[in-house]
Amino acid sequence: MFFSKKKLSKEKKISIENFKEHVSSGKVDFYQKYNMDFVMGFREGPWLFDIDGKKKLFNLHSNGGVFNLGHRNKEVIKVFKEGLNFYDIGNHHLLSKPRADLANMISDLMPGDLDYTIFGVSGGEAIDTALKIARGYTQRKKIISVEGGYHGHTGLSVQTGNAKYKAPFLLDSPDFIQIPYNDIEALKEILDNEVAAVIVETIPATLGMPLPQENYLKEIKELCEKKGALLILDEVQTGLGRTGKLWAFEHFDVVPDMVVLAKGLSGGIYPISATVIHKKLESVFHKDPFIHISTSGGAELGSLVALKVLEISSDKEFLQNVNHLSEEFREGLEKLQQKHNGYFKGIRRLGLMIGLELKDELAGPIMTKAAFDNDLLIVYANNDTSVVQFLPPLIIGEKDVKYVLKQLDKSFKRAAFLYKTLQIREAIKSFLN
Repeated sequence: MFFSKKKLSKEKKISIENFKEHVSSGKVDFYQKYNMDFVMGFREGPWLFDIDGKKKLFNLHSNGGVFNLGHRNKEVIKVFKEGLNFYDIGNHHLLSKPRADLANMISDLMPGDLDYTIFGVSGGEAIDTALKIARGYTQRKKIISVEGGYHGHTGLSVQTGNAKYKAPFLLDSPDFIQIPYNDIEALKEILDNEVAAVIVETIPATLGMPLPQENYLKEIKELCEKKGALLILDEVQTGLGRTGKLWAFEHFDVVPDMVVLAKGLSGGIYPISATVIHKKLESVFHKDPFIHISTSGGAELGSLVALKVLEISSDKEFLQNVNHLSEEFREGLEKLQQKHNGYFKGIRRLGLMIGLELKDELAGPIMTKAAFDNDLLIVYANNDTSVVQFLPPLIIGEKDVKYVLKQLDKSFKRAAFLYKTLQIREAIKSFLN
């Protein structure tokens, strides 16, 4: 057997049993099968500790960017604690200073006329809001998205994703059309006068972080303008400094009609999302400003947190450090690629938005397990399992980079060994199918 069974503490055992009986039996079965039944306990900076204190993980997944500023960031927590002396969630029907201050700051940090923000709680909700606005403004129903992209699991957002996310729930709709990524000719063929919007992640994380080809996003915007459609850029994972600029689309000389933010905006402390729209689109709400609501969206405590997140993430020195760390990782990863070139095939990188290309579709899940065995949390890309997502917190230092590269070296060795083991290959094939 390539999996060892460890004795569990009583507290951990009870937590796992309760999770299995009352949250998700499938997840527990999966993690126990691969001896990865880690139960989150204390966490700080880039580290997650098991509830029994026997294992820790350096977080290279960051929950898709939720923990851009690390776990329990002290500056963010300070603002949150101080806010509790005065604020609570608030009332979405009434006017709010923290919400207004946050929307104003977002407007100042966005280019062009991206001046209005509608707040929500999750990325999926923010995407739903963007699609509602696109349909309401254009009075069209069709939405074009990218094959292998991902925008959430909620009502409208899930329909922009691959069939495996929506078919089990009977959510297929002919109004939602998918095309290959980086294929501008495919877009030209189907973008007609019935399309409300084209939605795309600036860099599609779940597709394995492929970078947009030169002028790809700019050409999408130009085509949308010709046909009267809107361009929605999903920056849920790429925004807030992840790519070395505050917004990833700044690298590509394009200004969309809407930008969706979430995950990292929370500071890992208080859920909040934002649908940022061109000022002309705000007319959708003129007739009835209460036509769209979100009870906890833009909660006043969440707004205070997000203000601090934006203050930190937009700082020039902070962004310079992201780019410095990116170069440190580039050097180290290129050396590891040369050393493990039978398994590690390539690097996709913009700032600290990094995908590690591996030998085939089995290699990503196996690397996830091998990295876990070496105290690293890395997750393979769900829509291209030959790639693992590499998203370190943006607040780490050079000492952390050296540690991660050292553990990655061990992980690639472990992955190559596991790959040769028929048992795990068959288990992974069964799971992926």
